[in-house]
Amino acid sequence: MHAYASSLKETLTTLIREMSAAPAPYVKNPEKDFTRKKKLSFETMMQLLISMGGNSIYKELLESQGYNVNTATTSAFVQQRNKILPSAVECLFHKFTQTYKDIKDYRWYRLLAIDGSDLHIATDPAEKNSYFQSQPNTKGYNLLHLNAAYDLCNRLYVDALVQPKRLINEGRALATMVDRSPIKSKTIVIADRGYESYNNFAHIERIGWNYVIRVKDLDSSGILSSLRLPASGEFDRDIHLTLTRKQTKAFKAYPGYKFLPSNSTFDFLDAHENMIYPLSFRVVRFVLPDGAYETVITNLSAADFPPDELRSLYRMRWGIETSFRALKYTVGLTSFHAKKQAFITQEIYARMILYNFAEMMTSHVVISQMDKRHQYQVNFTVAVHVCRQFLRSGGDEPPLDVEALIRKNILPIRPIRPGQKNTRKIRYKSAVSFVYRVA
Repeated sequence: MHAYASSLKETLTTLIREMSAAPAPYVKNPEKDFTRKKKLSFETMMQLLISMGGNSIYKELLESQGYNVNTATTSAFVQQRNKILPSAVECLFHKFTQTYKDIKDYRWYRLLAIDGSDLHIATDPAEKNSYFQSQPNTKGYNLLHLNAAYDLCNRLYVDALVQPKRLINEGRALATMVDRSPIKSKTIVIADRGYESYNNFAHIERIGWNYVIRVKDLDSSGILSSLRLPASGEFDRDIHLTLTRKQTKAFKAYPGYKFLPSNSTFDFLDAHENMIYPLSFRVVRFVLPDGAYETVITNLSAADFPPDELRSLYRMRWGIETSFRALKYTVGLTSFHAKKQAFITQEIYARMILYNFAEMMTSHVVISQMDKRHQYQVNFTVAVHVCRQFLRSGGDEPPLDVEALIRKNILPIRPIRPGQKNTRKIRYKSAVSFVYRVA
């Protein structure tokens, strides 16, 4: 009955033990850190970071250690976490996520939504790269920016980068996540207008992936303004460009000549060997039910993905928006236990591990769709709470029936009537039914 939950927990625990057995890459001082036996070992610290909730550090320590009179102090916790590099929790996040093999897809493609979300952290004027102050005599605030790649079909975060808000570069974050991705299968990247750039298109295409990226419309100063396109209405046009930083007659003779100035980021052009870069894509403009227009750029073929399906694909991107809300307010990414950005980064990746653990569990739970008016879905808030308690429980305690608890706590999925405002907290909004396949 507990087989899958126990197996999933054992997978995570084993990864932590492997890191604990050879901690040198994950600690600040490999020759000293975690070399002596203490209450808060490397393994214990990693488990604590993942299972922490929104209480104070000492309350979290008390709960995790069964209110034992010998519970470690807050000071001891802070000293031990200071030894762990933020990259250690990030590494665990990647290792754990990549163990998931029950992959679902959309028409043989994995769908990755790329987006970012701001995170409010403790106010610290000394952190200039994240500090903002609207008026000289008002209290300021600090922001970090979480860039994430989210698997829409499997509801899992597969990659993330944290940037101070003043140093935000979402395009560079996208390129980094794409370039380092271990995913080898067919993949479609779906992103909003902030990711409109030839450089992003090229990075995605060079690893064999596809993309559907919304761009600024015809009346803007974006990419479309320099292309030969109809002045209005719906259309689907193929575009073939030759990108270059040269302006000589010889280069201007290339079909689809497109000059990129030196201040325009493009990683695949240089002054000697790679002076041109051919890039082809479709520009698809379609009308929405309210009469407004949206335009996307894609390298998917028109035969396999006509405009109506591209519109539906783009709307699926909303899944990452609802996941951010769950990550912040259900898993607890608004409740940090630190002021230092290194410690906060630890907690960001730890929360994402817990989010993925809970999603892996809920995807395994089969909900019996009773003969009633609505379909039902997992109550994700309860699922996260159950998974957090399950991860905290020790081997000497009676095991939680995680699957039964999750299966028992379900919510009806009520469709939104035409004209009705969506004021309820609905976890996932889907434009069309996903066509899932287990790889």
